[in-house]
Amino acid sequence: MFYSLIPTASSHCWSSMAFTIASTSHSSLPTRGNFPTKLASGERGSTPRNLLRSRYGQKLNAGKGVSSICEPLPADRPVWFPGTSPPQWLDGSLPGDFGFDPLGLGSDPESLKWFAQAELMHSRWAMLAVAGILIPEWLQGLGFIDNFSWFEAGSREYFTDSTTLFVVQLALMGWVEGRRWADMINPGCVDIEPKFPNKKKPVPDVGYPGGLWFDPFMWGRGSPEPVMVLRTKEIKNGRLAMLAFTGFVFQAIYTGQGPLENLSAHLADPGHVNIFSAFSTQIQ
Repeated sequence: MFYSLIPTASSHCWSSMAFTIASTSHSSLPTRGNFPTKLASGERGSTPRNLLRSRYGQKLNAGKGVSSICEPLPADRPVWFPGTSPPQWLDGSLPGDFGFDPLGLGSDPESLKWFAQAELMHSRWAMLAVAGILIPEWLQGLGFIDNFSWFEAGSREYFTDSTTLFVVQLALMGWVEGRRWADMINPGCVDIEPKFPNKKKPVPDVGYPGGLWFDPFMWGRGSPEPVMVLRTKEIKNGRLAMLAFTGFVFQAIYTGQGPLENLSAHLADPGHVNIFSAFSTQIQ
């Protein structure tokens, strides 16, 4: 299923990027606004929050997976269930952290670093995938594309055979993922940022390369608060995209149609075309 999606998503890369940026700009971060100010050296070690950061955050904030820019949110930050206290290892320094970890999977700092990066990468892939599904189907509805079906993209014939496409894709993705893994192990070791005289290079931040190639407008740099807002928008849209893609898969299995086609049919007759009618049709 995932392999069949990739030709569609990759062939509309620029449209997908534009869709992702646009969707991110319409999300919001329910934050109360004020980030903790820096304490004097004599006060820093005496507060429970800084004892917590020294225990769980020091190794990661040294540049091995958690942002080197974003700071922890205040103690009264929003949590996933109002009235509950977030676990100690989730201090609000990760984008999209609302204190949800009922199984304690992130209690180990190294595991937390990996989970944060894995979710970030899956979110970005899901946003590209959703855009690669919706945009071509929309263009087909306008008459610009014929016979588009995202769940059959892998069986279509392209400019070369599927084996060659798979090998090329495997090599390219292996190269990219290898560099990303190296950057997690040793942040900044795969930096491709051009060097300019009298210009200080940004601090390496794993998962957010930034710079001239990935952040030409410098939206991801500056003070912690706006950076945290933008990154939280990204991860929230990514989580929504992962759920959306899961929904697209089940829609394709049960209806054999694309998401926009399903949506149009539902809006035309919501009483009879819905999730219950889809399951009842399969049962019959």
